[in-house]
This record gives sequence, C-alpha cells and structure tokens, in this order.
Amino acid sequence: MPSSPAPSDVRMRGFAQRVEVATALAWIDHSARTLPAESVPMERVTARVLAADVTATMAVPEFDRSAMDGYGLRAHETTGAGEYNPIEFPVVGAAFPGRPFEGAVAPHSAVRIMTGAPVPQGVDAVVPAEYASEVDGVLTITRAVAPGQHVGHVGEDIALGATALRTGRRLRPQDAGLAASLGLTHLQVVRRPRVRLLVTGNEVRAAGEPKRPHEIYDANSMMLRGLVERDGGTIESHLRLGDEPQAIAAALSSVGADVVLISGGSSVGAEDHAPRLLAEAGELAIHGIAMRPSSPAGMGRVGDTLVFLLPGNPVSCLCAYDFFAGRAIRLLGGRPADWPYRRTQATVARKIVSQVGRVDYVRVKLGDEGLEPLALSGASMLSSTTRADGFVVVPAESEGHGPGSDVTVHLYENP
Repeated sequence: MPSSPAPSDVRMRGFAQRVEVATALAWIDHSARTLPAESVPMERVTARVLAADVTATMAVPEFDRSAMDGYGLRAHETTGAGEYNPIEFPVVGAAFPGRPFEGAVAPHSAVRIMTGAPVPQGVDAVVPAEYASEVDGVLTITRAVAPGQHVGHVGEDIALGATALRTGRRLRPQDAGLAASLGLTHLQVVRRPRVRLLVTGNEVRAAGEPKRPHEIYDANSMMLRGLVERDGGTIESHLRLGDEPQAIAAALSSVGADVVLISGGSSVGAEDHAPRLLAEAGELAIHGIAMRPSSPAGMGRVGDTLVFLLPGNPVSCLCAYDFFAGRAIRLLGGRPADWPYRRTQATVARKIVSQVGRVDYVRVKLGDEGLEPLALSGASMLSSTTRADGFVVVPAESEGHGPGSDVTVHLYENP
C-alpha cells in the first residue's frame, strides 16, 4: 500500500488554502537581509549600492582656482573701469592648470590665467578675456570685477571632512566621478546577490535546439536573466534539469547562491516536485498565494539561501518574480524593496474585473479613450506583456475598477 504524501506534497490534491500576498511580502522583508560589503574598483561602481559613507579626506578644490580664461588681478584696483574709462595693468606672467605662477603678484599688475589654474598670491578676482585686451604686455579692461568674482575657492565643491556620498545611495556615473576627485580608487558597496536559475520541465528546450512538436522553447530563462540584472543580481549558474527530482534536489542544496529561482514545477501536477524537495531540503515557508496569475508560487529557504518557486507559465513567472523574488533580490542588494517601474495615473475605459480576497495583476493598454485590460487570464500568453504598456494591481479587498476610475499603472518601459 503506497505511503501517504507528506504535508508539503500537494501534487494532484490542490491547495487547502492560499496565503495572502501581504503575508508573503512580510516573509520576504523579514528574510532578505542586506548582504555584506565588498571593495570594488571605481571603474565598476556605477549602479552599485554604497555600503559606507564617503568622507572627504581632502578639499575639492584644494586651492583657489580660476573659473574663467582671463586675467587675474586685485578687484579693488578695477573700480571705475568702463568703456569711457579703461584701466591698464602690466601683465607680469601667466598661470596654467598644473603650472602655477610662481610668487606673488605685485600691486597694480595682472597675470594671464586659464580656467582651472591656481590663483596666485595677491590676486582675488579674474576678469574674463572677453572684457579685456592685451597689447605688447599691457592689459586694458573696460569692466570692474568684485572680490572673489570668477574664482573657485578651497572646498567650494567638497569641504574637507564633509560626507560626500551617503550609505545606501545607488551610485550614478557622476557619483563615481566625485569619489575619484577625492583620490579614491575603490568604494565599499553591497555585494550583488548571486542568483541560481533552475529550469524544470521535460518538455522545455533551449532556444536553437531541435525540439519535437509537443515540446516548447524556454522563454522564462531569458526573461528572468533580464529581470535579475535589472534588480542588481548576478546569475551564479543556470541549469535546465527536466523533471528529475534528484537533479533538482542537488541543485537546490548546492552552496554558492544567495537566491535560487526555480522555474516551473511549482503547482499541483504529478511532476511538480519543487515544493516537496524544498520542504525536505530546508523550509517551504509559503506555497499557494491568493493572486491571479501566479497562485502556485511559493518560497522558502535552504540554510541562508532564499528559494522562490516560480510557475512555469510565462506571465505567472513574470508576476511571481516581480512580486516576490525580485523584491528579495533588491533588498539583499541594498536597493528599495518596491518595483523599479515608473508609475502614471490613467482613467479606466473598460471595466477591470476582479474578485474580493485575491490580488489581480492585470496587463493594460493605454489609448486615446483611456486604459483597457488586455487579458485577465491566459498565464501562458507572454505576448500580452509585450503588447501591454504596463500593469495594474487590483488589491484583494476590491472587486475591480469600473469605467471612469483613476488607477495607478506600472509601466513596462525600461526603468
């Protein structure tokens, strides 16, 4: 007589109950702790998350410097200069970036000075070249300047000891440039989450491989790779395992990943082994979620590794990743938990139908008449996401949105 299935084995039995989306999100927020820091060369810090404040150990600039090409002199000596009252100064030398004027500039004298050059001792202002003329070593100006005019002072950009960049900042190219201006070659950034991608299903073939009529090409892998990269993760390994329990169990328990994504095999079919294997290897914390699509999604852990069961149907896979796995990857990498999609407001043109007690992820199209749902079902129809402009989330307490309702749309465009 066959043994009874384990409590975590729902194959061919269905879900006794489904967990609320909020409960799943709370589990993720509790479980996904920011990863340790690592030192990364400045050339590779852009888009990484800063793990320690950057404190300026020098001032920028470290010296007073000219902000214009022109002539350096004493501002008070230019008082009264104008078109009908030109003032003349002997030019006693020049200052260039990296080649300063040596010594002090005597009263009633000027130096030729270029943008970025150190301002010599005795000089407190720069007359722009367009308001001056030089003939045979004599400068003539027709406009007065104020003290400090066109001079960049010590620490004007970054003061010595100031916090130049704060922990938690996602670094932009200009941030890397600023850090480099302080003489830094490396920054402490949050380590990128290492993500293992496991694809199940005997019917799944890699694109380009020969396949039989009843087999399908693997769309989820390419989609998940792009999503993981978007959210700051890096693919540690990518395996296609069919429906072999031993191979899935081995890949699930192998060390080296911070997150494991299992594509397919998460539902209640006879070949859906992933939930049972996760329960045996570690913890199946959640399986079955009150949402459409993606209700067969699940999550848990093996040791310190977070594991997400993503349905094989492509739209369900995308939805489950965005709601759950992507959130964990972003949190592990020090990024905000929420979606990176840009949001806009739109008016519903055709009713969006939902059901109380279930979160709905609805693909929508924006048109001249307003917003229309593209599909309320069809979790295998990935083209619905390429034809859609974005998606609307209908909360569990709502029966949907009627025509004329204003809703928030999350746009599929690249963030």
